[in-house]
Amino acid sequence: MIMEGKKTKIKLCGLTRLCNIEVVNDLRPEYIGFVFAPKSRRFVSPEQAVALKKALSPEILAVGVFVDGQMEQIAALLSAGIIDIAQLHGGEDEAYIGRLRACTDKPIIKAFRVDSEADLYRAQESTADYVLLDSGSGGTGTAFDRELLTKIDRPYFLAGGLTVSSVAEAVERWRPYAVDVSSGIETDGKKDPEKMRRFVGCVRSTSKDVPPLDGTPRSTKSHTGECLESDILRTEKIKYRKGEKI
Repeated sequence: MIMEGKKTKIKLCGLTRLCNIEVVNDLRPEYIGFVFAPKSRRFVSPEQAVALKKALSPEILAVGVFVDGQMEQIAALLSAGIIDIAQLHGGEDEAYIGRLRACTDKPIIKAFRVDSEADLYRAQESTADYVLLDSGSGGTGTAFDRELLTKIDRPYFLAGGLTVSSVAEAVERWRPYAVDVSSGIETDGKKDPEKMRRFVGCVRSTSKDVPPLDGTPRSTKSHTGECLESDILRTEKIKYRKGEKI
């Protein structure tokens, strides 16, 4: 699906440290992600998430990422305001989503591993508020065959293999509702502030002031797939008014 005339939103996922929060507070992505899956190297405990959320700018929504998590814990984190949205990244089915909805009225994102058209059909029919399309269990840094995106007709978060080098082309061609990145903004397994800034700059310089499309993927012939340094600098320029950053 092509999101006509819409600016692509940004989710920076897998934040674990207060220094990560300081960076995102400057960059102002629409979403950030805390991973509550114990097997993930980006795992944070509820107690850690409380401290991180307190430091997070209130205009940025915190997404909790769970893999077949306990429903009671998810509902409790949502109710306490530690997270604003629940992202289900395991084998959760429609029955699970229905039971979770009975516990909370907060938004739900359901992640789908995309290997074939059948996976896009399942995503299309999902009752979750949003769907996220990925290449695996999340945070792997690999991409799926994006030509399959022509088979879905609802807004989606695009994940998998997105980096500073690739996100501009993905946004320009497919116009996803949002892009989701974790390993693509890391160096040696830790969030890299410079990569975070460049990634956000790429998305915003590519998706701003885009006219409505005709429903077909936008041509990428004139695009290198990597944003220009001038675009990044222009997007990241901090303006000051009355002594305050805006």
